[in-house]
Amino acid sequence: MTPIKIFLRKNGSIPNSNLPALLYKGVLAPNARGKARAFRKAFEDNAWVGLWTDIIFDYVHFHSNAHEALGIAKGHVTVELGGEGGRTFRLKSGDMLVLPAGVGHRRLYMDEELVVIGAYPPGQSHYDIKRKGRIMPTVPIPDRDPFYGSEGPLPRVWNGSHRKLQSP
Repeated sequence: MTPIKIFLRKNGSIPNSNLPALLYKGVLAPNARGKARAFRKAFEDNAWVGLWTDIIFDYVHFHSNAHEALGIAKGHVTVELGGEGGRTFRLKSGDMLVLPAGVGHRRLYMDEELVVIGAYPPGQSHYDIKRKGRIMPTVPIPDRDPFYGSEGPLPRVWNGSHRKLQSP
């Protein structure tokens, strides 16, 4: 699985991140049963914590102290990333989005069936919810992808992006 890398720049009072948001299309097959249970199990197996089941807030917010995985267990949702006037993406059941700390996000549209499973890397379950900030957060990169584990793309992509962005 190769996720789609979404790079976002600072947008007004939303700091965003030097790390790309990662969009995993179809990590669970459209006809798979028990997607909520499958996302929860994958997140738990890979030590992503603070699991919740809900929807995505409809106002722009970000987490300054935590990365966040969002598994779409049921329904469809359109999200805006990066803050007001940012980039929009349509997600459907079976997709997963991983947001680095600082990335503004909100729900623009959802169908009435929407169910989202959320989780955070180890040590980041006491996340904050901010609506504005000036400083781009620096949060440790997890050792494990929330769905695919230590061999998954997240550690490789984010560590590669980090080195690339830090070099002169």
